[in-house]
Amino acid sequence: MDCVRILRVTDNTVILLASNSPRRRQLLALGNWKFTVAVSDVDETLLTNETPRDYVLRLAKAKALAVVEKAQHENIIIGSDTTVVNGNSILGKPQDGEEAARMLKQLRGHTHQVYTGVAFYRVSDGKMLTELCVTDVPMRAYSDDEIAAYVQTGDPLDKAGAYAIQHPDFQPVESMRGCYASVMGLPMCHVLRALRSLDVHPEADVPAACQFFLKYECPVSSAILRGELPSSPTLPPMGRRESPLLS
Repeated sequence: MDCVRILRVTDNTVILLASNSPRRRQLLALGNWKFTVAVSDVDETLLTNETPRDYVLRLAKAKALAVVEKAQHENIIIGSDTTVVNGNSILGKPQDGEEAARMLKQLRGHTHQVYTGVAFYRVSDGKMLTELCVTDVPMRAYSDDEIAAYVQTGDPLDKAGAYAIQHPDFQPVESMRGCYASVMGLPMCHVLRALRSLDVHPEADVPAACQFFLKYECPVSSAILRGELPSSPTLPPMGRRESPLLS
């Protein structure tokens, strides 16, 4: 008689998040999965002619594999990488307030894209899955004074693209029609979909919990969970980047 092994989240099945991002930890906690955290350290240099899609997926996989030595046999490792793409440039974290202000002026008043790649590595058999989420982010026409005040808070200095979509005072985004959680660093419906395919199930209603937490009615959640990817733009290969990406 054949037996099928079902891997569910129990005391013996633990997700290992390969990220030190507090935002990713908050989002992953919405599924009530049992998880631990291990910080990954990988070279994030952009390769010649690498597209944003290939870039974030490569780094997501590299981050997951970088912590394998810290993992247990029963772990499923999640690695994630998020980048801001404006035209033909990838915007990393600004190195100082002046660069942050320049990035914010560059993004002001038009739409850019946020790419998030997520990798799932099952240690027990070496199975690797990846997910990609691309979100259009329309920025409002904030003023120079608003930029200066926001930069003074120090918040932009550890954010790709020099902004946090969820910042309560600056609120840089005009409107959203895509995955809000992806812009924060971890697209939860993509995570849910991938973990289900690995027979790991949540102890919570992830879409509802995510929308309640973000105070956002998501228009793409159902399509993602049905296996339909939201439409994503086709951008040219990246020949350069604006600053080192450290996220």
